[in-house]
Amino acid sequence: MIRKIVLFVSLLINFIAFSQELEFKAPDYKQIEKEIQDKKSAFYYPNLMDRFAKNDTLMTPDEFHHLYFGYVFQPKYNAFWSSPDETKLNEYYNKEKLNTADYDEIIKLANHTLVDFPFDLKQLNYLAYIYHLKGDVEAAKITSYKFHNIMNAILASGDGKKCETGFHVLLVEHEYIILNLFEIESKGQSLVGNCDYLSFEKGKYKVDGVYFNIEKMLENERKSLH
Repeated sequence: MIRKIVLFVSLLINFIAFSQELEFKAPDYKQIEKEIQDKKSAFYYPNLMDRFAKNDTLMTPDEFHHLYFGYVFQPKYNAFWSSPDETKLNEYYNKEKLNTADYDEIIKLANHTLVDFPFDLKQLNYLAYIYHLKGDVEAAKITSYKFHNIMNAILASGDGKKCETGFHVLLVEHEYIILNLFEIESKGQSLVGNCDYLSFEKGKYKVDGVYFNIEKMLENERKSLH
């Protein structure tokens, strides 16, 4: 089931090649915080989130950049968030074959999860696939659009080659979603400064590992301990 979902989304989205040289821009968190709190700004956070929730397909990459990375300043942000529907969803996720009767229940559970945390990439991925199976082409396209643009915001935040240029993520799970979509398997995980370093099998890929910047996750963890 997982491979089917990965292949479906990969076909829908023209992902940037993992080893390609990219132009990237690390998030300037101080500037993002300032802009998303300014009611006169094009990046005022309540407006961005409202547009996202209403399936606005005219949002720019810069708006998605502020939407995703601006979430770290929202009271609901929790670096250790997990879906309240995870157990039920995993039952469907692990099924070898879904019945048509399963579709509506999965859609209900996934959307409930996304209300709680709108950047649950696993559920956006899954939801796009289920809409596709159900034949709801428009909903599949919109869900894939959201998934695609959140992924692009992450991929445009670094190159992953060293900690200083690591990809910025809100959750550890987002690291593994990215690797899964590129069909890359990690062999180990270690903390290097403010980064997670995921290592690969030597010589299997063009790089031996990738860095993910988790500075805001670590800050969130420290706050939760006080």
